[in-house]
Amino acid sequence: MIRTVIGAALCAHAPGAVLAQSMGGMDMPGMAMPARPSPPQSTTPEKHGMSMSGMAMMGDGQSSAGSGTSRLPANDIMPGVHVMAGDWMLMAHGYAWGSWTDQGSPRGAREAFVQSMAMLEASRPIGTGADLTLRSMLSADPLMGKRGYPDLFATGETAHGLALIDRQHPHDLFMEMSGRIDVKTGNDERLFVYAGLPGEPALGPSAFMHRGSARFDPEAPITHHWFDSTHITWGVLTAGYATRGLQIEASAFKGREPDENRYDIETPKLDSWSVRATWNPTPAWSAEVSYGELHSPEVLHPEENEHRLIASASYSAHGVDVTAAYSRKAITGGRVLPAWLVEGTWAITKRHAVFGRFENVLNDELFEREEQLGIAEPLIGEPFRVSKFTAGYAYTLPIGKSFAVALGAAASAYAKSDRLDEAYGRNPHGLTLFAKLMLGN
Repeated sequence: MIRTVIGAALCAHAPGAVLAQSMGGMDMPGMAMPARPSPPQSTTPEKHGMSMSGMAMMGDGQSSAGSGTSRLPANDIMPGVHVMAGDWMLMAHGYAWGSWTDQGSPRGAREAFVQSMAMLEASRPIGTGADLTLRSMLSADPLMGKRGYPDLFATGETAHGLALIDRQHPHDLFMEMSGRIDVKTGNDERLFVYAGLPGEPALGPSAFMHRGSARFDPEAPITHHWFDSTHITWGVLTAGYATRGLQIEASAFKGREPDENRYDIETPKLDSWSVRATWNPTPAWSAEVSYGELHSPEVLHPEENEHRLIASASYSAHGVDVTAAYSRKAITGGRVLPAWLVEGTWAITKRHAVFGRFENVLNDELFEREEQLGIAEPLIGEPFRVSKFTAGYAYTLPIGKSFAVALGAAASAYAKSDRLDEAYGRNPHGLTLFAKLMLGN
C-alpha cells in the first residue's frame, strides 16, 4: 500500500516537474486553468497567436480534445497547467486518487487503492499550415497489483492467467505515447494523421477519465469494456478530416487487449479497424457514432472476434456535464451484448459538486470456472442483465495556484436477476470514500 501511494504521488507531480524543466528558467509562470473555463471567444488562431495544434489542445470554440483523437464539447476542457515555451505550447494534467471502498457482497471486498495518471502534451508549428502534437500519458496503477481494485460486476482482462471479475484492472504504466500531424487544407478544414504505441483508435467516446461527466466518480464504469476499453491499444494508426464542427476518421489498430505485464511495451500489430464520425454543433454539444471490428481481443478466448457499434452524446454548459452512450457488442458465435450508460456531474459552485452514473449491461463473463465453485446452479457463460446506480458528492479545495484536492464519497446500488443472489447476495451495494489530488484548480 505504501509503494502504491508513493508511486501515485510521484506520477501526479511528474507533469509539474517536466513543465518546469521545459521552461528553462523563462520568466513565464504556468497558468492554472479553472475547473470549468469559458469557451474561447474567438476560433481564429491568428487572433490568439496559436497554431492549429494549440487550438486542438485548448479548444477551438466548437470542440476540445479528448483522449486519443476523440472530441468533447468545447466547454469541457480538462483542468491543468498551460504555458508557452518558445514555439511550443505545453499542457500538463494529472491526478493521484486515493480511495477506500466497501463492496458489500459475498464477491466484494474492502480495500484501499490509489489510481493515478500524468499527461504531458506539446504542440508546435512544423511548417506552413502544418503542426505537430506529441503526447505522453503515464500511470502508477501497476503498483496496486495485477488484480486492480474491487468493482462489483466489472469484467475484462486477466490477472495471474485468470479472468478479472468484480475487479477493475490497473492501467498500464505507459497509457499513451503518440504523435499527431495536422495539415491545413482550407480556412476551416484540415487533414490529420495520428500514431500511438500505445494510443487510442477512433472508437467510442473519450475515455472515462477524460470526461467532465465522470470527473469525480472514483470507480471505472462496469461498461468500460463496451465503450472505451481501447483507450490503451498497443499499435494505432489513424487518419482523418476535421473542421470545427465535424470530424471523420478511420483507424487500423491491434485488437488484443493489454497483457498482464503493465510495465512493458508490447509488439504493435494492425489487425483490426474502426471508423468514427463526430459532430459538434455548438460549444455545449458533441456526438459521435463509431464502429469497429476487433480481432481476438481477449486472451482467454483467442478464437473470438468482436464487432462493436457505439453511439454517444455529451453536453457541457452552466456547470453541468452529461454523457449518454449505447454500445452493441456482437461476438463470434452470434452472441449480442448491449450496454447503456448515462453519467453526469453538476458543479453547484466552484467547490461543491454532485455526480451520478446509471449503467445497464448484458454480461456473459460474470462466471468462469474458479468463480463457479460453490454455486449450485451452473452459470458459466450465461448472460445476465445488471444495472448499477451510483450517486456521490465532492468538495474541492485549492492547494496553491496549481493544485486542488477533491474530497468526497460515492454510493452504489444494483438491480439484477434473483439467480445471482447465491453469488452476490440479495442486495449488493458499494460505498467509496476518496481524496483526489489534481493538477489545476
